Amino acid sequence: MAEKDVIRTDTAPAPFQGAPYNQAIRIGELVFVAGQLGLRPETGQLAGVGIAEQTEQVMRNLAAILEAAGSSLGNLVKTTVFLADLGEFGAMNEVYARHVGDRPPARSTVEIAGLPSGALVEIEAIAHL
Repeated sequence: MAEKDVIRTDTAPAPFQGAPYNQAIRIGELVFVAGQLGLRPETGQLAGVGIAEQTEQVMRNLAAILEAAGSSLGNLVKTTVFLADLGEFGAMNEVYARHVGDRPPARSTVEIAGLPSGALVEIEAIAHL
């Protein structure tokens, strides 16, 4: 059986204090990235009040974690997007599309009641190496 490797990088926000999860887990040829908020790694604060700014930061965080794991946004195979307001779908999708290129991964998008830190968007991902 493949070894489970913990992925952590300072170029993306650390897990919330005391929370029992990692930024990502690499097992075999797959990388499973925990849901990322639009938090700036250097401050731990949201990148902005709007969905576009937060989505941009989410994608930067995902890219940093995937790079630390030996992968990239180009290797995404599945994402799940959690939105505090499904009415923000278009603005989120515009930013998301710029980052995933012309061969985007499979994706689910759901509206949820709330996100940590008052965030508007969270994205979790699976990528291959």
